[in-house]
Order: sequence, then structure tokens, then C-alpha cells
Amino acid sequence: MKLDSKYFDSLRAKPDGAEAPQPAGPVCQWKGCQSVGRHRAPMGRGREGQYYLFCLDHVRQFNASYNYFEGWSNADVEAFQKDAVIGHRPTWKTGLHTGAQGTAHGSGHDFQDPHAFFAWRSRRFGDGEASHRRLKPLERKSLEALDLAEGVDRAQIKARFKELVKRHHPDANGGDKRSENRLREIIQAYNYLKQAGLV
Repeated sequence: MKLDSKYFDSLRAKPDGAEAPQPAGPVCQWKGCQSVGRHRAPMGRGREGQYYLFCLDHVRQFNASYNYFEGWSNADVEAFQKDAVIGHRPTWKTGLHTGAQGTAHGSGHDFQDPHAFFAWRSRRFGDGEASHRRLKPLERKSLEALDLAEGVDRAQIKARFKELVKRHHPDANGGDKRSENRLREIIQAYNYLKQAGLV
């Protein structure tokens, strides 16, 4: 740019007659303050999501005196803190939840099955019991290892397992290796039945 240009004279830090520059940003909302307010401060309980804009000095002063629970009793504060653990959402004790019509879910009365899952399962397994299903070969072999036939229930499997463990424990048989091997076989069979959901 040339020094004698008409534009050169108009370039000044503060042109003649110009007013003072306005602050860049919103004005602090503290009474009587004209500084830039860039720091948010909550408006209080019941106005969640709404904020004041203060300058740094006034937001510090506001935060030092802010009390969300102002005017609450100790019992109200404790109840709020207890509900905060679960995010202030309603909860029910297991098995006691009632639906909109007041029917207990899972109690067998007016249970709603919109996708007919339990009806399908009932048709497939007879009475809805998983124990009536056809056994896999390893499940059948595990029952044979416990000297049990098909169709036994959980209680019978557990009782038979306890009886065989006592009978074949090495301490009860003077450290006999055959008893030890039989015990290992019994425990493996029982653990497999447990994994299969039969125990």
C-alpha cells in the first residue's frame, strides 16, 4: 500500500469520534457488572437446564454461596440422595411388580405372553418343563455314570451324587486308586449335568 493512499489515513486504531469498543460476548448478569459473562451458573432447583452468565469473579462468588437444597429438611435431602443412587427411577422388589391392571407378572395369573414364547415352549416340552426334553448322548452317559435312568428330577440327581461321593471318597476306601478314579468320573458327570441345566 502506498503511504499517500486515501485508505491509509482511514486506518487508525481509534478513528476520530468513535465510541469505546463493546465487550465481545454477553454481559455479566450480576447486578451492576458490565464485564463479559462467559461462565454458566445454574438458576436453581425447578429450573434445570437454565443458566445465568457471569464473569469469572461473580461466578466464583455465586458458586461459593449456591445451595441446591436450600429450604429442604434433612429428611428430604436424605430421600433425594437415596433416590439419586437409582437415577430417580421407580423400582420394584423382585417378583412383586404389578402391571397396569394390578396383575402380578410371573405369578401365573393373567400373565401376558405377546410373542407366545412360553406357549411355544409348552408345546415343545410338554408341560413347559425343560426336564421332559430328549437327552443328548453325553447327558445320557453322565446319568449312567451316576447310575440313574432318564426322567429323574434335580433332587434325585443331587441326592445320588452326594451318596456316590460319600461311598467312593478315597478317605472312606483307604486311599484305593479305583475309588479315586470312580470319584473323578462321578464329579465330571455331575458337573456336565449341571452345565446342561439338568441340576
